[in-house]
Amino acid sequence: MNRVHAKFISIRQKLFWILASHWAVSGAFAADEDIFFSELPIVASVSRLPQRLADAPTAVTVIDRQMIKASGARDLNDVFRQVPGFQTYPNTTNTARVSYHGMSDSDYSPRVQVMIDGRSQYSALFRSGVNWAVLPVALVDIERIEVVRGSNAASYGSNAFLGVINIITVDPTLVRGFSTSVNHGSQGVRDYTLRTGGQLGAVGNFRFTYQQKDDDGLKDQFDWRDSYRSRLFDLRADFLLSERDSLEFSVGQVEAVTLFGRLDPADLQKNRPTDPVRDFIQKSTQLQLRWRHEIAPGSDFQLRYAYVEDKASDRFQAITKLFGQNVIFDLNPAGDRGVRQEIEMQHSFLPFTGGRLTWGAAWRNDALYSEFTFYGRPVVHRDVRRVFGNLEWKPNSYFTGNFGLATEHDSFAGTHTSPRLSGNFHLTPENTLRFGYSRAYRTASIVDYSAYQWALPVAKVNGPLSPAEQAYISRNLPPLLVGVPNLPAERMDTWEIGYLGDWRDWRMSLDVRLFLEKIPNRLSQVFASSDYMAELQKIRIEGIEYQWKWQAFEHTRLMLAQSFIRTSADFLESALSGSLRQALPDFLQNVDDLADHSAPDRSTSAMLIQKLPLGLDFSLATYWVGKMKWSRNTWADKYRRVDARLGYPFQWAGQRGEIAYTVQSLNGAHGEFKSYGDPTDRVVDRRQWLNLRLDF
Repeated sequence: MNRVHAKFISIRQKLFWILASHWAVSGAFAADEDIFFSELPIVASVSRLPQRLADAPTAVTVIDRQMIKASGARDLNDVFRQVPGFQTYPNTTNTARVSYHGMSDSDYSPRVQVMIDGRSQYSALFRSGVNWAVLPVALVDIERIEVVRGSNAASYGSNAFLGVINIITVDPTLVRGFSTSVNHGSQGVRDYTLRTGGQLGAVGNFRFTYQQKDDDGLKDQFDWRDSYRSRLFDLRADFLLSERDSLEFSVGQVEAVTLFGRLDPADLQKNRPTDPVRDFIQKSTQLQLRWRHEIAPGSDFQLRYAYVEDKASDRFQAITKLFGQNVIFDLNPAGDRGVRQEIEMQHSFLPFTGGRLTWGAAWRNDALYSEFTFYGRPVVHRDVRRVFGNLEWKPNSYFTGNFGLATEHDSFAGTHTSPRLSGNFHLTPENTLRFGYSRAYRTASIVDYSAYQWALPVAKVNGPLSPAEQAYISRNLPPLLVGVPNLPAERMDTWEIGYLGDWRDWRMSLDVRLFLEKIPNRLSQVFASSDYMAELQKIRIEGIEYQWKWQAFEHTRLMLAQSFIRTSADFLESALSGSLRQALPDFLQNVDDLADHSAPDRSTSAMLIQKLPLGLDFSLATYWVGKMKWSRNTWADKYRRVDARLGYPFQWAGQRGEIAYTVQSLNGAHGEFKSYGDPTDRVVDRRQWLNLRLDF
C-alpha cells in the first residue's frame, strides 16, 4: 500500500467517525471475536447523531454482516424475522411485506420507513410504501442494518410512523479485487453474484455489484407454483475531495418479475377470470449524491440529492358480467411510473457543554403517471417540505436527554408537527432505564388522495362492442377507486419504557421495550361501488418485547428475541353511521378482525452461531410465529420454522473462498401468508441450496 493511499484511508476513517459513520470502519475489525458482544454499538439512525445505544431515545436492533450471513437469508425481508415485533413473508402472488406491530393492510406496508444510506425507499408508484422485490441492494453489500423499533417521525418525517429500517452499505475502501458467488438448489434456486472494488485515482474508491436471482418455490393447494426473478446492479464511488470534504455517489437499478393474481376455482370453471395470475413486471432506478463537509471538530454539514424512478406493469384483461353482457376490460392496476426527487441538508454542531444538536431541512417532489389510476389526467404531483431537529443533552454521566421535533408541510395532507421527548437514566454504567413519548403522522398515498381509477371496456366475449353499448357502459359504470382530497393523516401517540443492560464482564446484553401506541383515526380502504380510503377505527397497541444476546464461549453466540402484543380496535362513530354500516356489515367485521389480529399475540426468534472444529461455521435459527391476519379475508395459522447453515471457509492455491449449505424450513412445510382455508393457499416448503464463493 503506497503512502498516499495509506494517508487517504487514515483521514477518511477519522472523518467518517466525526460524521456519524462509525459503521464504515467497524468492518475492518470484524475478525475480533469479542467485539460484537463486548460493547454495545454506536447507532446514528434514531436522532441523526452518533450515539451509544444507552443514550438513544428509543429501542434499536443492530443487525451486522455476521448475523445476516448466519441467518441463511436469501432475501432481505427474511432478515427481519430476528427483530422483536416484526413480521414478514416472502414474495408470492402478493408482494413481500415487512411490518412492525401489524397494521399491514396495504400491499406495500407503508408504516415502516426503509432507507438505504439515508435514501428513503418509499415510492409514489407503490402506494407510498416499500416494494421489497426492487430494493437496490444485495445482501453482500450490507455493512449493518439499524432497526429503530418505535416511531421516528421527529427525525425522518411523517411516514416513519411505526419504525425505521436504515440499511448501511459497505464502504468502498473495504472492497478490493473480485468476488463471485453462486447459489444452486431446490425449488429452482439459481443465483449469481459478481462483486468488485478498487481505487479510482488517488482520492477515490468504488464498489460494483451485479446479481441475478431466480426461483419458483412456493406452491398452493392445487400444486401450482409461482416464480420470482430479479436482476440488480449497484455502483457506489466515494471521493475524498480534501481533508474536510468527501463526496459519495451511488447509482443502481433492479428489474424484477413476480406474479400477481388469484386462482379462484369458480372463475376457472366459468372460464371468466377476474384476477388472473399474471406477470408483475417491476423496475427501479436510483441515484444519489451526498457531500459531507467537516466545519470543525464536532461540527459538520451534509447535502444530499436523490433521484428515483419506478416503473411497473401487470396489464391484463378481465371478463366481467355487466349489464347482461360478458364484457372484456383492459386493466393495469399496478402500472405505470413514479418519479421522486429529494434534496436534504443537515448541520450538526455542539451548541453548549454537554449538548449536541443536529438540524436540517428537506424538499421532496413525487410525480405519479398512470392512465389507468388517474383517468383523464396524465400526471399528479406532490410536494413535501420538512424541517427537523434533534438535541441531545448529557449534563453528567447519569442522565441523557433527547428532544426531537419535525414540522412537515404536504401539498395534499397539510402541515403536521411531530415531537419526541425522552430521558435515559444511567443507574450504573451497565444499566440504563429510558422513558419516552412521541407523536407521529402517516400521510396517505397520492392514489388515496387523487385516484380516479376507471376500467375501459374493450369488447364483448362474442364480438366487439357497438358504439351504443360502449357509450351506455361508459355512462353507467362507476370508477373502481376514487381519491378523497381532504383525507386526514393518521396520528399515533407512543409512550414507552425501556431497559438496557450491557454486562460486559459476562459478554451479555438485554434490551427491553414496554410500549403503548394509540392511533385515534386508523385509515382503511372501504370496498363499495367505488372503493375509497376513510378513517374507520381507533387502535390501541400495547405489549412488551425484548432481545437478549450472549457470547457464552469464545466461539459460541446466542440470540433470543420475543414480543408479546395485544391490539384492540373500536370503530369511530363516523364509520358506524349512515349507509356504510348497513351496506357493508361483513366488510366492517373483517376490518375489525384484521386490526385485532394483524400482529401475532406472541412471536419468538432464536439463533445459535457456533464455530466448529476444522474451521466450520454453523448456525441454527428458529422462529415461532403465532396465528395472525395479513389481509381482511384470510388467516395465517401459527407456525414454527427452522433454518440452518453450515459453511467452510477455505484457502486454495492462494485464493480464498467459502462453500456453504443452507436449508430453510428444515422442519417441513408450513403456511406464512394465506394459509387458512383460502383457495390461494401458499405453502412454504423445505428449500435448500449450495453456495460457492471465490475471492480473487
